Formats: sequence, structure tokens, C-alpha cells
Amino acid sequence: MGMTISQKILADHAGLEFVEPGQLINCKLDVVLGNDVTTPVAIPEFNKLGKKQVFDKERVVLVPDHFTPNKDIKSAEQNKTLREFARRYEIKNYFEVGRMGIEHCLLPEQGLVLPGYLIIGADSHTCTYGALGAFSTGVGSTDMAAGMATGEGWFKVPESIRFVFNGVLPQWVSGKDLILHLIGDIGVEGARYMSMEFSGEVIKQLSMDSRFTMANMAIEAGGKNGIFEPDQKTLDYVSDRAQKPFKIFTSDPDARYYETREYNVSNMEPVVAFPHSPENVRPVTQAADITVDQVVIGSCTNGRLEDLAVAASILKGKKVHSQLRVIILPGTQNIYLEALRNGYIETFVSAGAVVSTPTCGPCLGGHMGILAKGEKVIATTNRNFVGRMGHPESEVYLSNPAVAAASAITGRITPPEAVA
Repeated sequence: MGMTISQKILADHAGLEFVEPGQLINCKLDVVLGNDVTTPVAIPEFNKLGKKQVFDKERVVLVPDHFTPNKDIKSAEQNKTLREFARRYEIKNYFEVGRMGIEHCLLPEQGLVLPGYLIIGADSHTCTYGALGAFSTGVGSTDMAAGMATGEGWFKVPESIRFVFNGVLPQWVSGKDLILHLIGDIGVEGARYMSMEFSGEVIKQLSMDSRFTMANMAIEAGGKNGIFEPDQKTLDYVSDRAQKPFKIFTSDPDARYYETREYNVSNMEPVVAFPHSPENVRPVTQAADITVDQVVIGSCTNGRLEDLAVAASILKGKKVHSQLRVIILPGTQNIYLEALRNGYIETFVSAGAVVSTPTCGPCLGGHMGILAKGEKVIATTNRNFVGRMGHPESEVYLSNPAVAAASAITGRITPPEAVA
């Protein structure tokens, strides 16, 4: 019997010829990732192990991105803990403010995560790197500590669900709409502890930025990981970035799947996830005229250059509605610079938006965009739980960047074609 791409990566890192769903295995890790929220919790656990060094100074990656630049004294202390650990153990890939970015935008850009890799990160959206054909998944801080010390982790081999997208992608519809539509179909626990494998003719059409968006939100369906088979677009993306060798894995024709689901997207319109769940998905036309107080375009889900380009194309020559706030967050410093060179930043500022340094802040209700009681936001982020971006009586609506930008102009949730 054949294996899926996820099974093959896990088998390779466990030194086994074959693994099957449900099997418990111990694997060698390629990358262990932590941020300013989770690493300070992992450090005391690491210290308990009595190790004098991390397993590999180049494969432990630390990115302060949630409360940076420091929001308050507590976040400053957390970041100091992170910084001192990085210095003590000579962590090569520690990214201080000015070099940092939102971690799941930064690591692919820097060539630190690659096809065929096995990656754990103490952040649930570590599943983003499956866009490259890697097996990447979020873990707790204790598992991160063990990973930093030993370079190993244990896994239960997941079942795989194959999601096949057919048809032609309509204008203004992107990877964000595909993954939200999928989550709306199967629910937030529909792929619990399963590998979500994305395929089909539409997936082949998708840019790498849209693939990152889809893999990023696999966790919102309960997935252990989201993954794409590498193709020429993948190789083009990593060819000039890769810092180490990598392997290409693909699923066997006779691989066994728990389920296969097919979608035809030719007639799809952009969608919006209503409060308070990513599965509460409706077409944007059913959300029209909901007034919002804030628009957020960015995050590890939609803070890449393509996302900013789409938003700029809609906002160019127009003005943000006078009754709301618009916050733009480039995913990394390099994305920020490229957006500047392309004129996107001038477009945003001229329209009346504010452009922030790369940060996760607004997405998790940390800083740089907290909601007050009763306020509503349309955001390109990944979660809209109760209180996710501020007061528990605020409301978060999730969309793609085109819908968010259109809504910024009108002050209410708006289909892009209405203003473009």
C-alpha cells in the first residue's frame, strides 16, 4: 500500500520505510520554532533538562512577533527572556525588532523552512509551512523545550483527507476564500488531528501566497497539518532562498485517504466568516451593509505582498471611510520594503490608513488595534472567537484582503466589485 505525502515525510524522519495512521513514532526535527509568548514558557522546561546547549544553533528559530515592539513592561520582560536565551545559546536565527517579521511570513521568506522538512513550532499556525510541501505543526511549549534540547519529537501518524478544488478561480476569490469555504463545509473539528492535503486544478493555479494562506488555516478545521505537493511554483519560490538541502515528497497513487472531498469553485464569490467561529461562513453578498468600526489587513494569514497588492489596487485613488480605522500590517520588513517600492504604502497612507511595523498584535487582541465593547472589525486574520481582538462583546468578521479593502472605503462589508 502506498503512502500520502505526510506519511512519507514522517517515515523519512523516523528512519522507517513505512508508517500507517495511528502509529506512534519518534522523529528527527528540521526546525523548532518559538515566539515571544511561547518561548518564555519553554525556557524553564528546557533548563530542567540540564542541557548545556540546544540540539542545533541553526535549527532553533526564535521570533518575537506577538507583543513587539514591546507593548508594556510585562511584554518587555518576556522579550528580554527570549533575547537572553538566544544570546546564551548562540541561536543564529533570532530575529530582533527591525529584522523580525510575523513568524509564519518570515521563515519561508528566509529559506529556513523547505520542502520535505519536519517542523514543530509553539504556535498553532506553524501549519503554514505545508504550503512548501513540508510537514509542520503546532505544539505546546513543553514539546518545544524537548525539541530544542534533543532535536526530536514524537508523533501519532495522522489520517489524511484530500481536498480537491476544480474549476476556474473567479476574480476577487483567493486562497482565503477556498479555506474558509472548506471550513464552513466540514466545521472547525471536521479534520481534527488529520492531515489536510490540498490538490486539484485550482490549487495548481494558486500563487504561493494563497497556498500559505490555506495551509495557515488548516488548524481552524482542527487539522494536524495542511499540505500541498511541491510543484514548479514551489521550486521557483525556494530555489534562491534555501539555506540547506531538501527533499521532494509526493503522495502515491494508491495512498489511502480517510476521505476525499471535491469542490467546484467556478461560481464561488468571496466569503465572510461571521462571529464567532471560522465555520460560520456566508457569501459576501449576504454580509453586505454590516457596518464596521475597524479594518485590519495583514497577519500570518494575509500579510504577504500579494495581499497588500490586492488591497492597494482597490484603495488607490480612494479614501478610507471617515467613521472607521484601517490598519495595514506587512508580514515582514522585506515585504514592507517591497510594498514601499511598489507604491502600496503611499496608496495606503494617502487613502487614510495607518501602516504598522510587522506584528501579530491586532490578530490576538494584543495591541495595535484592540476593539472596544460593541465594535465590529472585518479582518484578514484567522480567528474570530469571542473576545479574540479585544472586548468580549466586540465582533470579528473574517475575509480576504479584497473584501477588507472594499469595506474600508464604504464603512460596511462590501463586495470588491462594488468599488473596484
